[in-house]
Amino acid sequence: MSEHYQALLEKLKAITDVEKAVAVLDWDRETYMPEHGIAGRTRQISTLSEIAHRMFTSNELGDLLAAAENEQREAAYDSDEASMLRSVRREYDEQGLFTPEFVRRRSEVTGAAGAAWAACRKKNDFAGFRPHLEASVAIAQEAADIYGYDDEKYDALLDKYERGMKTAAVRRIFDEVKAQTVPLIQAINERKGAIDDRMLAQDFPVEAQRTMCRYAAESVGYDFSRGNLAEVHHPFSTSFGRNDVRITTRFAPEYAVSSLFATLHESGHAMYEQGIAEALDGTPIGKGTSSGIHESQSRLFENQVGRSLGYWQAHFEVLQRHFPEQLKGVSVEQFYRAINKVQPSLIRVEADELTYNMHIILRFELEQALINGDLKVADLPGAWREKMQTLLGVVPETDSKGVLQDIHWSMAAFGYFPTYTLGNLYSAQFMAAARQQDARIEAGLAQGKTTQLLAWLRENVHRHGSKYDAPELCRRATGQTLSAEPFVHYVREKFGALYAL
Repeated sequence: MSEHYQALLEKLKAITDVEKAVAVLDWDRETYMPEHGIAGRTRQISTLSEIAHRMFTSNELGDLLAAAENEQREAAYDSDEASMLRSVRREYDEQGLFTPEFVRRRSEVTGAAGAAWAACRKKNDFAGFRPHLEASVAIAQEAADIYGYDDEKYDALLDKYERGMKTAAVRRIFDEVKAQTVPLIQAINERKGAIDDRMLAQDFPVEAQRTMCRYAAESVGYDFSRGNLAEVHHPFSTSFGRNDVRITTRFAPEYAVSSLFATLHESGHAMYEQGIAEALDGTPIGKGTSSGIHESQSRLFENQVGRSLGYWQAHFEVLQRHFPEQLKGVSVEQFYRAINKVQPSLIRVEADELTYNMHIILRFELEQALINGDLKVADLPGAWREKMQTLLGVVPETDSKGVLQDIHWSMAAFGYFPTYTLGNLYSAQFMAAARQQDARIEAGLAQGKTTQLLAWLRENVHRHGSKYDAPELCRRATGQTLSAEPFVHYVREKFGALYAL
């Protein structure tokens, strides 16, 4: 290993250490920190974040980067060294694009917008939120201009969350998902009474939920010797390194499957981080490559595994032992049907597996129109209601249950929403490729076992960290670019059988 590259790597690992310390403080804030610790914790996180930023943007690191690039100019494209230098160069150059004045102004805009969103959502007051949202749109447009783009402004923002993906490609794929899914949802709506899910709306003791959630996480391959499970208001996972990746969940006494599927979801995220190659641990590429790929892992284990009949044929007896009264007389087939019931809803986070993508496509179409200048903020509520009617056949009576329901736009996080559906599409394509490449995977899943599936994901997705951007990783793993076809085939087959279509 060259002298300058080694020196650069040591600097980068030190920066990663500081960033992971911030992650520990953030995790503690959400889990066990006492109520009155917030002021001190905010200061601590701010201080360490500023230290990490100064270290990364220093002239010393820039000089080391240039010297290391010169030393490694003959390195193979897919080597760890070349991949690391590409990633660091991209991030280093981008960090230098924004002036301190812009960073401060963006923080002020999003801080004020976040507070206004929380207040206006409670009061159903879009008019009060409107000027703040207009400011968030404007600051995002300014950021897009600073980043630069070739085709359309939204490309620059999408690229921050899904490196290498273009708006036109997402639009084409989403149009196909929409064209194939909307008629399926409409057909299912004609059979509203086909599935009975009343068994899920009972009192499920929280202590039993805790042990069942731990069992579920272990059953799909989450390694508790390198992680743990904590309780929070809003479930998330976080990584302090491949050997310390933690998950959280939320318990609702009246709806046990909520905590169960949240745990499987976060386990998918965490297993991705636990599976990154040891050689990449502590480096800038020792993490998931994009929001969409990360979401593919959580959605795969939550839905394609966790909502499958094979999984529950193997594990339903355990669930019944945890909740003997609630599930007395319930068959595994009845439970499987109940957890897969399709019901168009107003709220994104409450949506079922099939209708969820329509919530995301709606937001994608609206936010790209906002950023590209084709839609005014003042016209947003009406556009929202119109698209809800077209895509889902339901219309919110209030803005609180419509355009005000998500925090993302107040944070100027334009470009993030599409990664949720991209995750669903990647997960279906990965699963189809895995089944095709290794016959043992299908046999294992039919028995509720994920050992071979997880091994395939480790080899083809997890170990690479962020060496490759999402489109390239997809091509390497599946042999094809991202397509709507595997997902469309999956939902047609699954929900067609469930609803006898």
